[in-house]
Amino acid sequence: MRSIRRILIANRGEIAVRVIRACRDLGLESVAVYSDADREALHVRYATSAHRLGPAPATESYLDVERVLRAARDSGADAVHPGYGFLAENAAFARDCAAAGLTFIGPSPEVMSTVGDKNEARRIAERAGVPTVPGSPGPVESAAEAAEWADKLGFPVMLKAIAGGGGKGMRRIMTADELESAFRLASSEATSAFGDGRLYLEKLIEAPRHVEIQILADEHGNRVHLGERECSLQRRHQKVLEEAPSPIVDDELRAQMGSAALAIAQEAGYTSAGTVEFLLADGDGHSGSKSFYFIEVNARLQVEHAVTEALTGIDLVAAQIAIAEGRELPFRQEDITRRGHAIECRIYAEDPSNNFAPAPGRIHGLRIPGGPGIRDDSSLYEGYEVPVHYDPLISKLVAWGHDRPSAIARMRRALEEYKVVGIATTIPLFQRVLSDPDFVAGRFDTGYLDQLLATDREAVDLPREEEIADVARLAAALRTFLASEQRAFAPRLGGSASMSAWKHAGRLAALGGLAKC
Repeated sequence: MRSIRRILIANRGEIAVRVIRACRDLGLESVAVYSDADREALHVRYATSAHRLGPAPATESYLDVERVLRAARDSGADAVHPGYGFLAENAAFARDCAAAGLTFIGPSPEVMSTVGDKNEARRIAERAGVPTVPGSPGPVESAAEAAEWADKLGFPVMLKAIAGGGGKGMRRIMTADELESAFRLASSEATSAFGDGRLYLEKLIEAPRHVEIQILADEHGNRVHLGERECSLQRRHQKVLEEAPSPIVDDELRAQMGSAALAIAQEAGYTSAGTVEFLLADGDGHSGSKSFYFIEVNARLQVEHAVTEALTGIDLVAAQIAIAEGRELPFRQEDITRRGHAIECRIYAEDPSNNFAPAPGRIHGLRIPGGPGIRDDSSLYEGYEVPVHYDPLISKLVAWGHDRPSAIARMRRALEEYKVVGIATTIPLFQRVLSDPDFVAGRFDTGYLDQLLATDREAVDLPREEEIADVARLAAALRTFLASEQRAFAPRLGGSASMSAWKHAGRLAALGGLAKC
């Protein structure tokens, strides 16, 4: 048994806050790390201690393994939790943690390497008897080779990065004419995102559902699944809304998919929390007629883990820590019960009315929703500056209800209550989705959201009365800002040796413009 008392969280933002809260519940000390851009971030304030990594760029801070390990050594940490993103699925980092005498809270480096290679993961699924999407048996080395496989499989097809995730290095190809440029772009994107430009080709399953199974596995051979999450609402292959249970998965299909996920975990020798992802074909609403195909294993905690926690009452971060200590799971499959329905909206600092452009900036006003069945995992507070350097996810809003209609109603109420003044967010997008008859009826697939946005751009704008209220709040904030700027800069508006001419002119222009508001 390995005793853990102090955990360094090798991440930032809302997931770092989430892990810190689990540490507090367990009576453990937490160590935050931060870049210069995150000096005032909430995870830095919440942790037992905090250590600077370096400049704002992630390559010089959160992705710098040497700096992260130095922070662990200097802080006296005995374990590392990677969160998700950054180094979470980096097998070399997990190996370096072990070499430094640190317990890595996640699967072993060997397993992480194996399941992180999508081609090898497919072979594991095949050995476990789990169906996979028809495709090339390994990487395709050129556009010409990809074309040969596309002819065998039949169009449409999908190019995917071997080391991919999060929609990076993926291209949907409908005809042979698109293949060469798609191969070049996907390989370039994969190289930039993962340092590995290898691609493989799959038959495109048209209009599928994306359904994943949450698993937990300890070092003593005990494995359980916690049921499925519906993840079909995606924008450019990136999940934006998840729910559990899936509207179209019944008990029989759930048992089949859960058994398949556990068979893959057993074949891979997987331990810790993980997710096995599937495509579910045939959207006729009758789960008995559906076919599912293995996609990949996510060897980490998922962004949407809170949905499963809401249904099962199991703290997945605490379970990860217990497994990392060498403890046995305190429950078996027959002990797992799920209650009600939960929905999660991933709220991003992006502007839906401007093609989802990033919207970093200072938060001048904040009202976080509450009430029955509402959970908000965020890193926000009034005065916080959302940085431009990282993923724009700022909050995960979860609504639980005794059934799907009540969960939808609570999420609508929570979105109405949620106010973030100073930056644009994707809250209006979710208000639109949750009012759409097709979503309410459970009629959607992985192409639903992109189609909705393409055909109904106007619908993601704020309602008129909300727009008026936001303008009023913004005017009040600008008035306060003008007054503070005048006080701060008045002594220097005449020009000083310490202020550049560009800055001086810019402040004069800004003050002049604000004065007209």
